Amino acid sequence: MHRLLCLLACLFPILASAESGRAGDEHSYAEPDKVRISNLGLALVLDFDSRTLRGHADLQLDWRDEDHRRLWLDTRDLEIERVLGKRRGSGWYKLDWKLEAADPILGAKLAIDMRRQYETVRIRYRTSPGASGLQWLEPAMTRGGKLPFMFSQSQAIHARSWVPLQDTPAVRYTYTARVRSDPEIMVLMSADNAPGEPRDGDYVFRMSQPIPSYLMAIAAGDLVFGAISERAGVWSEPATLDEALAEFSDTEKMIQVAESLYGPYRWERYDLLILPPSFPFGGMENPRLSFITPTVIVGDKSLVALIAHELAHSWSGNLVTNASWKDIWLNEGFTNYVEGRITEAVFEPETAKMEIVINETSLRDELKEVPASRQSLVLPPLTGLDPDEALTDVAYVKGHWFLRFLEGRFGREIFDPFLRSWFDRKAFESVSSEDFIAYLNVELLPKKPDAVSQDELREWLYGPGIPKGAPSTRSERLDAADKQRQRWLKGRTPAAELDTGGWVTQQWLHFLDGMPKQLDGEQMVELDSAFKFTGTPNGEIAMRWYPLAVRSGYFEAQPAIAAFLERIGRRKLIMPIYTALAETAEGRKFAREVFARARAGYHPITIGSVEAVLAEPTPSGD
Repeated sequence: MHRLLCLLACLFPILASAESGRAGDEHSYAEPDKVRISNLGLALVLDFDSRTLRGHADLQLDWRDEDHRRLWLDTRDLEIERVLGKRRGSGWYKLDWKLEAADPILGAKLAIDMRRQYETVRIRYRTSPGASGLQWLEPAMTRGGKLPFMFSQSQAIHARSWVPLQDTPAVRYTYTARVRSDPEIMVLMSADNAPGEPRDGDYVFRMSQPIPSYLMAIAAGDLVFGAISERAGVWSEPATLDEALAEFSDTEKMIQVAESLYGPYRWERYDLLILPPSFPFGGMENPRLSFITPTVIVGDKSLVALIAHELAHSWSGNLVTNASWKDIWLNEGFTNYVEGRITEAVFEPETAKMEIVINETSLRDELKEVPASRQSLVLPPLTGLDPDEALTDVAYVKGHWFLRFLEGRFGREIFDPFLRSWFDRKAFESVSSEDFIAYLNVELLPKKPDAVSQDELREWLYGPGIPKGAPSTRSERLDAADKQRQRWLKGRTPAAELDTGGWVTQQWLHFLDGMPKQLDGEQMVELDSAFKFTGTPNGEIAMRWYPLAVRSGYFEAQPAIAAFLERIGRRKLIMPIYTALAETAEGRKFAREVFARARAGYHPITIGSVEAVLAEPTPSGD
């Protein structure tokens, strides 16, 4: 194998060489080449009154350097009470530790010094009420309105705000947890949640497969379970359960399709947890328990590609994980590709094509604002950048596009086994772009040596923008939406007479995406009268219509805009609206008033994003 790698390095020089300075994770204080957490044992008390978790974390350590005598951990706003060490057959010993000054992005390093290498380190601690990875909701902020709700969001580097640990995707560990709470509250984790688990205020969890820290999750509230299949189901508030089960009834079919393409599902159960609308993301792929926004429950399954995406992470991301956030395309680009294959098989090819076109249109628009240095798949170190804000659709969409490019050049009969072998051979590992490039050299490129040129690969992996040879995708349904939009814009057909019967969500999104940046008042009134966009329950439509309304001075939509921003906390849906409002002094004033009312229901990640947008001056210098 070594001789083969050397030969391929000569054949494929650009791909065989790693980019200098990319090794390691710049977003963690951990030293995984010296020592790694192998297992985490949590014992926590969940307290809604103080909005804290308190207890201890037992870190079982795998020492990689026999001379090393320190442990550096990541923390953010944690109150550390005591640090103890234990060796096999001995008791607990007090260890010297220091919580260093906090970095605004990384948090504070917990430096633990020891005279000998302890097998287990125990840290007693308490979280902050404002922990960036936890959101605490009053009963009034839930659908049921009776019990409070709490959930975590550990990606990208927020696990350190509720557990002291090596908060890097380069380190994988198993974990156990015992969580005590009010007996009325159901507690779940990204672990072995039993569908029939009783509410008794004392819950025990085990995650036997090694995961990175960003996939550790916890949630608590008035939660009940409904089965989709023997291994899949839904957890949600009681009032949401039936509609969620109906919307996501194809989940088992999705699992079976993914298994047929990429190998067995290795996480035992696949359940969905439907969170309150304040959840800042569409979904989070926590193993065994994907967190899902309720904004995709629209009654016609038109947005369930999100479920295909989170499920796809069970192979790309959870099973094979990017070793640092500068390689997130290995998670998200691969997942977008697998999502498309699942959607194509479970629904129809046209549905997958519509998603591709919409995503690629969004990427082209976003690239106008993204610096060229961050438009490549293989990114330089993100030093000084918060990974929450630094990552773009490049990882998701350009990464997906690159894999479709390879699929097209090699054919599915070659590419599908290649991708499956990547998941099989790298299972439960954390990998870099260089690892994938080396695997590409050995396992795919020799199958058709003339299929792809070195210049093409270099352009995809290291170049900005979209390569010239990128495959194009067309959708007949979206072409139809284009024609109807043009007929209306050219004054040929009134909005009420456009042929929109039977349109699905994606056609409406494309219809709005192609509109000019702003319309005149009469045009806005005509569209709204014909299609009732203002007040739509579909968040994907709202995130396109409301910015257009703001830019067009359509003040009639302001009450609905305010209601939407106060009800929804998903960043994808609300940030375009806040951004449009921030373009003028009057709009920013309105946005700040709405934000003041909505803030209590937003996740800390969302709050930071909105504050950043509203703090920026307008182009006029206001």
